[in-house]
Amino acid sequence: MQAVEFDVVVVGAGNAALCAAISAHQNGAKVLVLEKAPEDEKGGNSYFTAGGFRFAHDGLEDVCTDILVDLSDDEADNMVLPTHNRQFFYETLMKVTHGQADETLAWTLIDGSRPTMAWMVENGVRFIPMYGRQSYEVDGKQHFYGGVNIEAVGGGAGLVEFLLARCKKLGVEVRYGTGATKLLQDQDYTIKGLTVRGPDGYQDIACRAVVLACGGFESNPEMRVRYLGPGWDLARVRGTRHNTGEGIQMALDIGAVPHGNWSGCHSVGWDISAPPFGDRWVLDNFQKHSYPLGIMVNLDGDRFVDEGEDYRNLTYVRFGKAIMAQPHRTAVQIFDQKTVSMLRDEYRIREVTKVEADSIEGLAEELEIDATKLRQTIDQYNQACQPGEYNPAILDGVGTKGIHPAKSNWALPIDKPPYAAFVTTTGVTFTFGGLKIDDNNAVQDLRDRSIPGLFAAGELVGGLFYENYPGGTGLMSGAVFGKRAGEAAARYSQSNSRASD
Repeated sequence: MQAVEFDVVVVGAGNAALCAAISAHQNGAKVLVLEKAPEDEKGGNSYFTAGGFRFAHDGLEDVCTDILVDLSDDEADNMVLPTHNRQFFYETLMKVTHGQADETLAWTLIDGSRPTMAWMVENGVRFIPMYGRQSYEVDGKQHFYGGVNIEAVGGGAGLVEFLLARCKKLGVEVRYGTGATKLLQDQDYTIKGLTVRGPDGYQDIACRAVVLACGGFESNPEMRVRYLGPGWDLARVRGTRHNTGEGIQMALDIGAVPHGNWSGCHSVGWDISAPPFGDRWVLDNFQKHSYPLGIMVNLDGDRFVDEGEDYRNLTYVRFGKAIMAQPHRTAVQIFDQKTVSMLRDEYRIREVTKVEADSIEGLAEELEIDATKLRQTIDQYNQACQPGEYNPAILDGVGTKGIHPAKSNWALPIDKPPYAAFVTTTGVTFTFGGLKIDDNNAVQDLRDRSIPGLFAAGELVGGLFYENYPGGTGLMSGAVFGKRAGEAAARYSQSNSRASD
């Protein structure tokens, strides 16, 4: 091994990794960032997101103090932003994970969320309200809903650029096209470096601490089938093609304990025509998340979920998985002219798979669904819709009666042509299973001991998400635990440096 050149090496260059790198530098460490992807594919999964963050706050006045720092008075006067306090955040997380989320991880995320947002602003990230995806105009004002209401300027791509610009300004080195392949240890299990594969072949890099923040195994079809189940090798990948599980595997190879929901993942309804991996131009606009405004049917013409069960960012992960169980892994979202104008912008992209018709029978013919069955499904649904005051910005209770599955909210009859249908499949975002960390973000081994010098953050940390996921929590988790991992790795490296002097 060469002499120690870096205190901390961060594996990955998405949101979690870059927050770790910035934090480690600010805590006195000399930092190297390894990005497996070439520079023109930088940013990991973060690049492909909408850049939305869910965090604890007390409403608009609170977030305007040090997070929405660029918001004008006129914009603030025309917004209604509900409080999203720590208890509500906790209850939401536990609700969607059926109480399985690790309590310590949950509270660490929640209580670290708002301070981390302010820290990101201090480090050059700019945020704006999520108008286009998380609000509806009601009584002349933009009413935000669902808890994830603030996004980075430029979405996920903008977020990555902000964080990379900060790294560059701080002098943090980023090596592209260089992926870690093996963790190196001394005889006492202490991390002493790692082997990387770069443009010129293999190289060993000596360091005092490593932060793994290089995503899950969602881009590895063999691992998807092994852990998520049969058929998942055929799922589309929403983001980077480079998250193939090496970070997790390297840690398992030296005795780290597997942790969390290995058979679970973040998935969504994804346009049937989307490519196998994320498109850096279209980004996340292949997703189709306005299903609460209409109904979803499979290719047999049957509804299979309660489209209005809850806000879409609390149901889309489970519904993405539900699509995998449908014939040919396909679902069709159907809307009429009462709601078409309310659909999110992602329904208007050039690459959309869309069918329109003036009749249900015409729609069925275009979709190659049995017309009699689709007409029966929609007639039964229409007859089950109950009267009420429709409001897409709240859980309005305007539901159905006497059908299964029910539609619990936002149930309007599909009866105003022309009708519009959008064909979707499942897009997988990231996997839930990964590594176990302690309260210092140190990776734990099979005996629940910390592996000295090894830390983790981001999607490869297991134990937080089970079966489902509240929208906007992934980026927030990456930032919170990335910042903490960087701090802990810097402290460890300084202590280790003094001990070796």
